[in-house]
Amino acid sequence: MNVQVENQPHSVATLRIELPPEDVAKEWDAIANSYAQYARIPGYRAGKAPRRVIEAKFRKEIQDELTKKLVAKSYQEAIAEKQLRVVSLTNLEEVEFGQDRSMRFRATVVTAPEFELPDYTSIPVQLPDVKVNEADVDATVERLREQAADFIDVPERGLQMEIGAVLDFEGTIEGKAIRELAPEASKNLHGGKKFWIHLTPQNFLPDFCEQLIGQKRTETSVVKVKFPEDFPVKEMAGKTAEYSVTVNEIKERILPAIDDAFAAKIAAGKTLAELRHMLEHNLEHEKEHEVERAKEAQIVKFLQDRTPFEVPPTLLTQETRRALGELVQRNRERGVPDEVLKTKEKELIEGAGGLAAHRLRTNFILHRIAEREKIQITRPELDERIRQQAAQYNVSVEKMRKELEEHDALNGVADEILLGKTLDFLKANVRVERAPETAPTEENS
Repeated sequence: MNVQVENQPHSVATLRIELPPEDVAKEWDAIANSYAQYARIPGYRAGKAPRRVIEAKFRKEIQDELTKKLVAKSYQEAIAEKQLRVVSLTNLEEVEFGQDRSMRFRATVVTAPEFELPDYTSIPVQLPDVKVNEADVDATVERLREQAADFIDVPERGLQMEIGAVLDFEGTIEGKAIRELAPEASKNLHGGKKFWIHLTPQNFLPDFCEQLIGQKRTETSVVKVKFPEDFPVKEMAGKTAEYSVTVNEIKERILPAIDDAFAAKIAAGKTLAELRHMLEHNLEHEKEHEVERAKEAQIVKFLQDRTPFEVPPTLLTQETRRALGELVQRNRERGVPDEVLKTKEKELIEGAGGLAAHRLRTNFILHRIAEREKIQITRPELDERIRQQAAQYNVSVEKMRKELEEHDALNGVADEILLGKTLDFLKANVRVERAPETAPTEENS
């Protein structure tokens, strides 16, 4: 097999591959014999038609099958022979058969960029303290206490900060209802009935809560809200809205006492002491995860800072498209309307591009380290990951494997495992350094 490689800019290479006549003829004969054995040709008994008749009738089918078989095989052999780190195959073209039964074709591929790895055997990291103290547990208990707070009616009270209220309100801009002016905007910008709000500084709309202070039940007031010039809803940007606000209910927040009864509400059957012990254990677990995340972040930053190379533009475009889809979906899940996302299109694309470049650079570096350290994945590791995904989606292992195969995603799963093992290798060999002490300020010195 003759293989010529033509390197092009941006990690693109063209392979010109030519197979010798004897290899092509051997595969041609095997395929033609299979057709001769089973083909039904008028005037001939099954399996008795002359070879020339078979080849004349099924020439295209034989050639298509031959192309499919030999191109895939020879392409992989050519990559191995030239020791190319191929990331993706972008094009196969110009498949030609010579009169001598030779075969040639051209493949265009994207290869991994070339770069030198830094010394990664003892990457310095600074890790957060994993010790859980009483103050950490106290803070967690207090958060749970706030979540368990009750709101009771206090009809005689006027509104003030940290009080809850149930409102009816309707917004207008220059006398026109916002629901008509900006129908695609969030419904909460239009107004609403029986709208629950917890009065805290800058909650909801700018200065909305602050203007309600002192208002009593059944009273109606007008709240003015000035929207910034860069407000995502263009019909409202830079304008002042007037909201007619009627207070229906006023609620005061009552925090529960921190005792065994409170603990039993949070964790059935637990005393306060047992709850605190459980929270301490959970916090320790969270801090251990925090340490692992800190290691990974510092390892990746160390490697990227010391490994400059250009990310192949073709891959960057593909990964940016995928990252953009993820960002859009994440914002939708947070309740951001599509019309708001559209106004942030440029910002989202820029963010997706940065995320895509970071991912690709990290993956290229980790793959090169895995190659050097001969880190590989095993079939049991792949099977275990498929079992985990099957359990996550509550489907059988067989169905999960089939879906992954149908979507050509098994290689992606294997890649995740490989990159994870490589990070584990790096994390096991870090050099932990003490974080620099913060100089005392006049206030705390």
